[in-house]
Amino acid sequence: MESPTQLHANSLGVTESTIMGIAGTAPAYSIEITTSTIIATAGVLSPASILTCGLIMFGIAFAFINLNRALASAGTSYSWVTMVFGKSLGFFAGWALLVLCCVFMVSAMIPAANATLLIFKPELMNNVHYVTVIAALWLTAVSLVVVKGIKLTSYVQVIMTLVEGVILLAVIVMAFIVFPQAPAHAFSWHWFNPFAFSPELFANGALVAIFFYYGWDVTMNLSEETKDPNKTPGRATFWTMIFLMTFFLVFITITLLGLSDDEIQHYNTNIIFGIAEKLLGKTWGYVAIIAVLLSTIGTVETQMLQFTRTLFAKGRGGALHPRYSKLHPRWQTPHIAIFLIWLAGMAMLFVSSYLPTINEILKASIAAIGFQICFYLGLTGLACAWYYRAMIGKGPWQAVTHVVWPASSGLFLFFIALYSIPTFDWVTNVVGMGGIAIGVVPLLLNRKTIWKAAN
Repeated sequence: MESPTQLHANSLGVTESTIMGIAGTAPAYSIEITTSTIIATAGVLSPASILTCGLIMFGIAFAFINLNRALASAGTSYSWVTMVFGKSLGFFAGWALLVLCCVFMVSAMIPAANATLLIFKPELMNNVHYVTVIAALWLTAVSLVVVKGIKLTSYVQVIMTLVEGVILLAVIVMAFIVFPQAPAHAFSWHWFNPFAFSPELFANGALVAIFFYYGWDVTMNLSEETKDPNKTPGRATFWTMIFLMTFFLVFITITLLGLSDDEIQHYNTNIIFGIAEKLLGKTWGYVAIIAVLLSTIGTVETQMLQFTRTLFAKGRGGALHPRYSKLHPRWQTPHIAIFLIWLAGMAMLFVSSYLPTINEILKASIAAIGFQICFYLGLTGLACAWYYRAMIGKGPWQAVTHVVWPASSGLFLFFIALYSIPTFDWVTNVVGMGGIAIGVVPLLLNRKTIWKAAN
């Protein structure tokens, strides 16, 4: 059978693309893993941090929407930054995404394994070696689903997201009935005031808040497999961002209403379990963990899609070896790229198993990912502003959505990335900056092919 040269076109509509974007950000996973960190940093101003960084991320979303209209490509940031700023910067925009997807395999698979053990064998959930084995099994299962094709992947994703959504909706409704009667923190609209921050406090919380939103851009990586690829992914992205901002604001609010500072610290990376347990008892706490597990598996699935579609586009464009652009003859998936991310994830899980605690693994990986997110999304925001710079004179809406908002968001992300460097330990800096810098090696190895493709 002859190998196809194009991804499976016309596979996803607006609804499926939106669900993919929501699953990519993994609402339950993000809340579970990151809430205690942002509250420890920003306190009762955590909702303001989520709101402000959501608006900043919306500027990047507009950059993706606008650039996708100009060029629908599975390579997204790699393709667009290459188109606007040239092959070298484009290479690093794509490389940063590839690296952070590999790192994310650890920061997502560890909580998935944790949640699995919490349900079936809670006394082992802090055992690094047991967690690593369970994480490796989940990673293998997800890889098998992704390699079988985008339709199967989307069906699995829709089912998992719907189950997750029903559980979380039940928790949210019960929380708003119960928690306001005796709140752990007295509600105040001051929580949502973006002008209440000191510059230092805002900057410290911003990198964590940005991590909440990461992953929605998978809708654009799937543009070549979407119906009406220049428009459908943009619509899905817009509605994804509206949903995410609303959801995160609601859940941070009920966390502050329902849990004291000591309880937030106690539950740490099990916040949703803590809220459900306090509302309805331990049994519902375990039901909530199912939502977290599904959310985590879902975001690993979408991360694989982002990695493999970016690698596919880079192989097709000559930025990396053309083997990565080969598609499976039956499933029309970049199976070699999928095998590579599985192998890289397994290797990183093995390395991480030598860190002494689960919390150390998560802390280092999440901070490093935040830095890499700022890098590639910031470049994309600036690329949009430069590409559409003539829109400045076309009217206020076009000027804001095509130039001013994307450029401001891009510059802010670069500022946060640079600000965070002195606050990282050496491991985080090596993973965060070193992971991007090592891209010099494949760039030089493929330099002749890259510049030949450019000419």
